[in-house]
Amino acid sequence: MSAQWFIAGTDTGIGKTHASCTLLHAFREAGHRVCGMKPVASGCLETADGLRNEDALALLAASSAPLPPYESINPIALREPLSPHLAALHESKRIALEPLRRAFDGLAASYDTVVVEGVGGWLVPLAPGVFASDIAKAWRLPVILVVGLRLGCLNHALLSAHAIAADGCRLAGWIGNRIDPGMDAVDENLTTLRELLPAPCLGVLPHGVPPAQASRVLGEAVALLS
Repeated sequence: MSAQWFIAGTDTGIGKTHASCTLLHAFREAGHRVCGMKPVASGCLETADGLRNEDALALLAASSAPLPPYESINPIALREPLSPHLAALHESKRIALEPLRRAFDGLAASYDTVVVEGVGGWLVPLAPGVFASDIAKAWRLPVILVVGLRLGCLNHALLSAHAIAADGCRLAGWIGNRIDPGMDAVDENLTTLRELLPAPCLGVLPHGVPPAQASRVLGEAVALLS
């Protein structure tokens, strides 16, 4: 039976891609055929093959062979590094869930595990009346929250968890990511997160360690999620 997960973040730039790639490596090491997906990505670069996003390429590289076409991983690629609803508006594009779902269904049919990375935080707008959270809601995906460990993470994590629950989604667990290696009282903050978040900690990723090496941190998480 295949399993799919939605990776949400407490904010932009807190390491969703890093955590997603690490999770993909951990699942691969446990014998799963895995694929990452970035349904919507802004800040893409022009290449000879078309628009390409750095995060989506990282997810593709962490996936199991044979690799799917890039367009299956990242159906909506936008040039400007803006909120997707603004980047799409500037390019006269419309972001809709239906074509994203078709790409997702194709991946889910071909891989044991699909890790779907969101964009920005839980409530980033994609289009009028459509938010990043609607992907998890419409596709009924359990959510893994990536908490960027820095000053303010407690509030951001708890607000995100409340929003996820309010939208009727299941928070399956959370991953701490050491984005600020000099953060004060990091262990005490982690203890607080473990006490207050309504889901288990799946692991804490060390600063500056590539996903392939950091994957051992999430070994127990794979067993819990499988």
